[in-house]
Amino acid sequence: MNIAIIDPIGSHGSSHHFYLFGQAEGLIKNGVNVSLFTNSKTSNPKINGLKFYQSFGNIFMTNNKLLNGVKFVLGSFYSIFKARILAHNIIHFHIFYSNFLVLLNILLSKVLFSKVVLTVHDVDTFTNVKVHNYIKYLCYHYCDLILTHNEFSKREISSFLKYKTEKIFIVPHGNYLPFINIKSNQEESREHLNLPKSSTILLFFGIIKSVKGLDVLLNAFREIIDKNPKTILLIAGRSMDNNFCFYKSIIKQERLEENVIIHNKFIKNNDVPHYFCASDLVILPYKKIYQSGVLMMTLSYGKPVVVSDLPPLSDIIKHKVNGFVFKSENSVDLSIKVNDILSNKSKCLEVAQNGVNTIDREYNWNRIGKLTLEAYKFL
Repeated sequence: MNIAIIDPIGSHGSSHHFYLFGQAEGLIKNGVNVSLFTNSKTSNPKINGLKFYQSFGNIFMTNNKLLNGVKFVLGSFYSIFKARILAHNIIHFHIFYSNFLVLLNILLSKVLFSKVVLTVHDVDTFTNVKVHNYIKYLCYHYCDLILTHNEFSKREISSFLKYKTEKIFIVPHGNYLPFINIKSNQEESREHLNLPKSSTILLFFGIIKSVKGLDVLLNAFREIIDKNPKTILLIAGRSMDNNFCFYKSIIKQERLEENVIIHNKFIKNNDVPHYFCASDLVILPYKKIYQSGVLMMTLSYGKPVVVSDLPPLSDIIKHKVNGFVFKSENSVDLSIKVNDILSNKSKCLEVAQNGVNTIDREYNWNRIGKLTLEAYKFL
């Protein structure tokens, strides 16, 4: 079986390239021939047996949408034709939302007699990009196989597609264990990030969008620092709309300035290990989500995590077993849960280790590759 993974995002999408590398490696270990086509910003992972092509060049070097669109089309045409020349009979795309360019890739692949597989990361976009349902329908309709990460996403795709639900398969998001550099010296990481060395640090990490629930966490934080005054909330990530004013107003209103540190910027890959090493507890107060790379990242770094009780999160995290769960959008419940956690640090260590065991056992890339191969066999 010959597979071409074509993905222009690569390392431009934060840690998305780790997903691509894990998927490729898992498939190769299960006997599949794999080529990966991506951009020039993404470095060759040098996975044994992987053919690697930087066919999209420097597609994201500018903010010129027209120029990027041209580069997307040229890179896609090259990648798809090259894949067919290499006798890849299955072309696998990753999508976070559907648009005309995605549809163009699918149709070109079909014209060249390829089977098309989509990994649907987000069923609906959480950005300001407008997605036309008819385009999304055509993307789903013309592909041959849809992979998504959990039952929640599968149900949403099924309700939208209305038929052909037999071509939708669940393949979970894999872990980051093979790709990350785990730091163990918390004092050094805090010094590197210019953070206080003696405080308890709660981490909110990742791109800041309204659905990520940072406001829920900030509204809970006053009760947390009233009981645990030496606690710091570290907010690390860029704002999707580059507007942080809403969250600053909550910080000011709740008088949280002395206990909140804001790194409102894109976090470089080299700094990511320091953020997780420096933190004591990671909080994901999401209001809606389809899958979470940040959750997998947190567990891979061996950190205890608090998540809202949304199905894509609570399917993985069991309260007080391999993480902690609170009622989604309930700031009072979140503050109670966090204060309870901070009063029992030995439980935190136990839960964090169970989290590592969970993703090593159930979300390793060899297993993900096997599940992906089993789905391919239905083509």
